Amino acid sequence: MSERIWIMGASDGIGAALARLWAARGADVILSARSADKLADLAQDLGGAEMQPCDVTDRESLAKAARQISASGKLDRAITLAALYDPGKVMELEADVAARIVAVNLTGSFNFARAAVPLLRQGGQLALTGSVAGYVGLPQGQIYSATKAGVINLAESLRAELAPEVDVRLISPGFVDTRLTQKNDFDMPALIQPEDAAAAIVKGLDKGGFELHFPRRLTLPLKFLRALPYGLALRLTRRLVR
Repeated sequence: MSERIWIMGASDGIGAALARLWAARGADVILSARSADKLADLAQDLGGAEMQPCDVTDRESLAKAARQISASGKLDRAITLAALYDPGKVMELEADVAARIVAVNLTGSFNFARAAVPLLRQGGQLALTGSVAGYVGLPQGQIYSATKAGVINLAESLRAELAPEVDVRLISPGFVDTRLTQKNDFDMPALIQPEDAAAAIVKGLDKGGFELHFPRRLTLPLKFLRALPYGLALRLTRRLVR
């Protein structure tokens, strides 16, 4: 029997690449994002796929999508990749933009988890997407890094509360070549393509464990930095400002 997978943030980037990869494996994918037009194009490319346009910041639109999805049975997996990003220094970011980033990245992950968990079969999988940017506060990370740190914490709490009935997972990508990272005006170490990120996610979610992070040539040094005492870690990150 084929898997049934709900993908939030499927309109482009990693989400679209994941939808293509899982569909090629024979899964029944349910595509969600704010952009119905982009979802329709992707669904056509996949030879037909269920579409549920919705917005993670709009609880009613999520509830409506959840009702439509539940009418056809339980889910095997639910994954959210919806995110906003606007690089720059914290003190230079517009307050309204910061609030929107928090609403999509952090509150949106909370909203999606609340909508998706009741739809999962026993032992089904809920995957939230954090980022290596959430490991430690870095210059130019602004509020995005803070929201991803929050998503990491949220996933940890959900894992503690819901396991083993729900297999909660955390995805922590490094730099992936998407419309979000294309805003950066600095060299991005270990940059990978969305298709490579999708392959890493599918492989990681098929295994056990809690967090999957990639590429390791970037993530492992950042994990080491996070493990350092603040006195040393903050001196190192301060150098990056210069």
